Amino acid sequence: MNPLKNLSVIRKFVQFLSFLFLVYGSSVVGFYAADKLSASLPALACAYDSKTADYCALIVLQHQLDHRVGMVLATGGAVLKALMPTLITLATFFVFMVILSKAFCGWICPLGFFQEIMTLIGQKIGLKSPSSLSDTTVNKLRPMKWFILLGLVFIFPLMTGLGFLGMSSGFGDAFCRICPSRILTTLMIGDPNQLYVDTSSTSLMIWSVMADFLFGLIIAIGLTVRQPFCRICPMLALQTVFKKAGLARLVKNSTEGCSSCGLCAKNCPMDIREIHTQETGDAVHPDCTLCGRCVEFCPRDNQLAIKYAVAPIFTSSKTYCAERTKAQKKWEKGSLIKNTPSLQTES
Repeated sequence: MNPLKNLSVIRKFVQFLSFLFLVYGSSVVGFYAADKLSASLPALACAYDSKTADYCALIVLQHQLDHRVGMVLATGGAVLKALMPTLITLATFFVFMVILSKAFCGWICPLGFFQEIMTLIGQKIGLKSPSSLSDTTVNKLRPMKWFILLGLVFIFPLMTGLGFLGMSSGFGDAFCRICPSRILTTLMIGDPNQLYVDTSSTSLMIWSVMADFLFGLIIAIGLTVRQPFCRICPMLALQTVFKKAGLARLVKNSTEGCSSCGLCAKNCPMDIREIHTQETGDAVHPDCTLCGRCVEFCPRDNQLAIKYAVAPIFTSSKTYCAERTKAQKKWEKGSLIKNTPSLQTES
């Protein structure tokens, strides 16, 4: 199959360019310009990366809830003035979501790209993996991103600002303390300082051990399981709140044959089985990253489509599906270690 017609290849190229920009971008545009581009990008672009071209919205929200909103509520003062930075951050986030919606996860997020690369490496070294997780496992994992968003991003920082949690306990930026992107992006610029165990206090030691363990776990699991951290990422949950406003969306135009096919769900890296059972219309599930694989492997013409506003960008096609499936099988046979079952991952 011509790589220029392969949506997965195109997406990998966009992810690669996005990774370079988000991790090393200030080296090109300058640190001042990079700092002014935005402080609330809906992707895990880490502020701990000294060369980053942007900041992840989550660190900004945590800082504002801790040092502004929480402190003002605790000591008294102009509440609206304290809320304004947070409202501006959410408004900026909303604008980004209108432009690309949840495609930030599937096309731009550096940590998402890293996880996909780990899965591809796992396939090429011949590691055996199931094509998807069980329904029970998926259902248990789905609520976790909401608990992490509410607890680590909103409640803990706010409680710290209110004085219920110690300022030096690490709860003021709880999610950043364990975020694997903080370790990944700093390591990618040659800075190992975030991969450590902080022994200055018991709470900080626990946070740092959790962070190191989670990062290692993502690498280990990511070799055999598709998108392990994306399934619990609070950014995916926060994007879901604004997904209805997004111009980029997955649309189901027909339900004919869906009950007996299920190829879209089988090839979804997030194991969204509802794709083939739902009715026509907006098909953007809370776990959807708009990667487009369900559209690629749908064997029916115009049944699924990725649209921007009302304009179709990529539509399912019987011809494309046949070529894509053939390319997929060829890719899966190309393991570096022979005579080992290959993975069901994307090329």
